[in-house]
Parts: sequence; C-alpha cells; structure tokens
Amino acid sequence: MKLWFENKVALVTGAGQGMGLAAARAFAEEGAAVALADRDEALVQKAAEDLRAEGHKAMAIRCDVTNEQQVRAMVERTVAEFGRLDAAFNNAGVQSPAIETADAESQEFDRVTAINLKSVWMCMKYELRQMRNQGSGAIVNNSSIGGLIGLPGRAIYHAAKHGVIGLTKSAALEYASRGITINAVCPGTINTPMVAEMLAKEPDAMKDIMKMQPIGRLGTAEEVASAVLWLCSPGAAFVVGHALAVDGGFTAQ
Repeated sequence: MKLWFENKVALVTGAGQGMGLAAARAFAEEGAAVALADRDEALVQKAAEDLRAEGHKAMAIRCDVTNEQQVRAMVERTVAEFGRLDAAFNNAGVQSPAIETADAESQEFDRVTAINLKSVWMCMKYELRQMRNQGSGAIVNNSSIGGLIGLPGRAIYHAAKHGVIGLTKSAALEYASRGITINAVCPGTINTPMVAEMLAKEPDAMKDIMKMQPIGRLGTAEEVASAVLWLCSPGAAFVVGHALAVDGGFTAQ
C-alpha cells in the first residue's frame, strides 16, 4: 500500500499508545506524514520522536479532544505543518466500569459520551472542513463491537459507541459524492493498555472474554491499524458508511 500513502497526510487522535499509536506508525511506514495527537503530551511527544528517529515525518500535538478549540487547533496545526489532510483516524476514547444501568451516575455518562462520541463529532467537523475544501479525504472513526451489540453492565459505553456508528453513517452520506469516505472500525477485545487496565480491575472478566473469542486470542493493535489503513486507501473507495468489525469472529456468533 506504500504508493497509496506517499505524499499524503494523516491525523490520528489518541496516538500516544495502543491502537492510535499502531495506526500512526502504520501510516508513517507506508509513506505518510503523520500528526499524532493525544492529551498526554509526554507520551505523544515520545511517540513522534521515535518515528522521526526512524526517518518518518511526524509531529506531536497535545489535544484534549473534548475541547473544541483544541480540536480546531489540532487540525489547523496539521494543515499548517504538512499542507493538507488526506486521512484521519478518530481513535481517542475511554472505557467505563461495568455497572448496572440503574446504579450509574450522570457524571460518568457525561464523561464517557463527551470523549467517546461528542469528540468524534468535533474532530470530524474540522477534518471535514479541510477535506471539503480539498475535494478529497478519508475518515475512520473508532467505534467498538460495543457499537454493534449490547452487554450487561456496559450501557453507557455501548450507547456512545452505537452513536459513533450513527454519526459515521449519516456523515458518510453527506460527503460520499464529494470525494470523501467516512467509515468506522469496531474492534473486539484488543491487547492495549486500556484493556489491560480494565482486566486488572476486573480479573475474572478475562475468563468470560476468552470463552467468547472464536479465534482463541486477543486482537493486536496492529491488526486494527491494518483495517484503518485499508479504509483510508483507494482500495476502499467504494466503501461508504460501513462499520467494520475487527473482532476475531465475536459478532459472527
């Protein structure tokens, strides 16, 4: 896919670690200049430095994706540095502890929705303004298998991730005829720091998760990154508004 991303520019949120970092690295290794954004400045600076040390074009941007001014500045800085924006992976997100719906707090609903759903809309808003001016671009939003199914105790998280898919489909229809594709990935249980933290707090959850994994293992961040790159490539030019499960067969059951 290298020719597809040479002289292209990619933006990845939540790029300090996990799936975001894997996607940023994959874009860079396929020839793109990459803007890595994360609220953890030290983490994302280190990630960008590592990529530059390997000869790639990369810049770090500290961004709280729940802050619209910072989101707008993130996109503007990317374009100012690299001249355009060809691909964006709106990946930043948080997990929510398992809890019965009746016992959940409104503050937790607001927190999870702000990061996992509203921020995706805000990122798309400013990415699309640039891509609309260019007449081209590809956006991938990170939903989850939680955007495709329901699970007990996960109502808040799943509500936000279902919302990402609805947002993706509607926006995709608005821009499909204007050279811009918008899709979503729906990862299953991926071996990332966020999942490791969740399992540390809920150690018995791993046994239940593995029972439901047809492939018999957790996914890797690199496997999700491969799906993201394909959705941003010309090879996926006819894929519009799709929610691609990358879940080892979990939702096929």
